[in-house]
Amino acid sequence: MKDRREEWFDAEKKVAVTIADVTSAAQELARAHLCGPASAYFLSKALAAAALLGAETSEADEVVSVQMKCKGPLGGFNVECTAAGTLRGYTERKILDGFDGLGIPDERKAVGERQVQVTRSVPGRIVSQGISTSLDGYLAGSLQRRAVIFLEASVSDDVEILEARGVMVEELPDAERTGVLSVDLVGKSRPGALAASSRGILSKLGLAHAELRRSTPLSFACRCSPERAAAMLAALSPEERASLPPTVDITCHMCGRTFSVPGL
Repeated sequence: MKDRREEWFDAEKKVAVTIADVTSAAQELARAHLCGPASAYFLSKALAAAALLGAETSEADEVVSVQMKCKGPLGGFNVECTAAGTLRGYTERKILDGFDGLGIPDERKAVGERQVQVTRSVPGRIVSQGISTSLDGYLAGSLQRRAVIFLEASVSDDVEILEARGVMVEELPDAERTGVLSVDLVGKSRPGALAASSRGILSKLGLAHAELRRSTPLSFACRCSPERAAAMLAALSPEERASLPPTVDITCHMCGRTFSVPGL
């Protein structure tokens, strides 16, 4: 399984499992933003989280965004997943001195105290929004759901994304307490715990009879374009446009692409 989201369901135990791999999208965004390995690590996990929550979309033009603000040197991130399975996003800091080149970054030091906001929206309207200190807290507090999320990433020192995956496990409201939510899929094991096959992950959860309900391809894509960049300048007042140089470089903060647009 690669660059795909799978939604599984065990009808007997009434447990839903969503598995997402976003390795290629994470690689493209890490390169576009010129991320160091530590920033790429957090970006990869954030994209996996957005891909998991993107399974919740119900409208064709709906977008799920996951935004984190933190007091650590990372600063936070902002990532999105559309109903079509396209991903984009960025971290506030691209280079983390003191973390790059030292293996898996210490999340407590790089992130520290945080606030996570999850927003589902369609153009012109917010469908739902919730704020918590963690994704599990968002699921339990804002959505009142018995669910847990596991995220894992592996990034080389030269910023090659070796793995970017996430798993969400949920007991439905009418399910008996199966103990599945207490299974730690990641734990303190070396990176690669979530790199097992889908059936391997389900086996660890004791869900050997789960059936695949839906499979969605995932990929990087951004809604920015030269036309949108030009429209931004066109919206300025005549006085503001008159102060611009002949050519203006506009960089999309979500994907890192830069467009050169005539200033006048």
